[in-house]
Amino acid sequence: MAVPTESQAEETKHDYSKEASLPNPDPPGDSQTAAIVSEHTQYMVATYVRPPPMMVKGEGCYLWDIENRKYLDFTAGIAVNALGHCDPEMAKLIGQQARTLIHTSNLYHNPWTGALSQVMVQKTRASGSMSEASKVFICNSGSEANEAAIKFARKVGKVRQPSGSQHEIVSFNNSFHGRTMGSLSATPNPKYQKPFGPMIPGFVYGTYNDEAGIKVLVTEKTCGVIVEPIQGEGGVNVATSSFLQALRDRCNEVGAVLIYDEIQCGLSRTGQLWAHQNLPESAHPDILTTAKALGNGFPIGATMVTEKVAECVVTGDHGTTFGGNPLACRLAHYIFSRLSEPELQQGVMEKEKIFRKGFERLRKRFPEVIKEVRGRGLILGLQLTQDPTPIVTAARERGLLIITCGTNTLRFVPPLIISDEEIEEGLAKLEQAMEAALSSKEQVEGTKGQQEMAPKER
Repeated sequence: MAVPTESQAEETKHDYSKEASLPNPDPPGDSQTAAIVSEHTQYMVATYVRPPPMMVKGEGCYLWDIENRKYLDFTAGIAVNALGHCDPEMAKLIGQQARTLIHTSNLYHNPWTGALSQVMVQKTRASGSMSEASKVFICNSGSEANEAAIKFARKVGKVRQPSGSQHEIVSFNNSFHGRTMGSLSATPNPKYQKPFGPMIPGFVYGTYNDEAGIKVLVTEKTCGVIVEPIQGEGGVNVATSSFLQALRDRCNEVGAVLIYDEIQCGLSRTGQLWAHQNLPESAHPDILTTAKALGNGFPIGATMVTEKVAECVVTGDHGTTFGGNPLACRLAHYIFSRLSEPELQQGVMEKEKIFRKGFERLRKRFPEVIKEVRGRGLILGLQLTQDPTPIVTAARERGLLIITCGTNTLRFVPPLIISDEEIEEGLAKLEQAMEAALSSKEQVEGTKGQQEMAPKER
């Protein structure tokens, strides 16, 4: 393992006086963490910029890094660890199934792919969501789930219009549907698309919650419309019920498939099994995509479809090597069953109230910084008037993990099992972080102002 040289240590001298004043300071450049990171990163494609800590252990709503610093996790692996880290029953099932059967490929039947599909369809319909849910395609990730949805919509369009005239996919600005070329083409963000252009042809982009523009946007050429009931990466933007209903109505008029991407907002994160559950049946989707919390950290995704969609997809139209393997599906069967429990869902709604009460306190204390609170359940966004990065850093150095989204938005997607006490603990740390980050900024700006004035005074 690489050890910093004397010259490297000199270059990375750390302000230990600052470290002594922080409960959870980031590991310095001459730490064990920095040495390991330095050794490993030279072999890793640089697709992410990560903060200094290296996480090695998780339990419930907490993580520990290699320096044994403890963090309260308000990110849940980006809305993944809904049941918390290292759920004991999940760990037990991993061991049992790993000793029994892990993989056979989709050339053969196994008991768990079908069992997971069955419980997803039955519990979805029983919840009052997706009233015509019929069949499920199991894959490995959210991007793959959306890729399948896009292909299925294209196939429906080809069945309806063999000429291929009904092939366009409509998606919306500020959406995020994945990074494979199909799902990326449905994600109209120049930051993600520009390096890999041109995108797949046939994608059309509209404005989220713009009901007036739907008729021009969705036409006879449209085979599918993909939309997030709550945009997670885009800034925790919530679709209005009337907007989703108008999309459904227009899809019916032109014969297009309506896809709800609930990869981040589904699986009880809103306090309901699916985020569209509050809508009437007349606004339900033809396709529903999910992933993230479905595996609680184990890779799995799923695309649920109505019979009208399923009958257009035939043998050979789509496939996956790893998708539907017995280990992933057995875990997801347990996790889906847990997440669909009414008691857990009611708890999510009660916990939302605690968060909102805390956010209101913060808003009164920092009225020039906090502009708006958005979201439902435990997918919440705090819209700020400035870059939240210093707050994220200050929070981490006080033992709280939070992430951003959209433009200047703090995102809160903690484990759904988080306790009231842990929420209060995190809100207290957030207030301390905001106080430190904002007062530090004021000091820097004050010093800058004095420096700018000095030449004039001379």
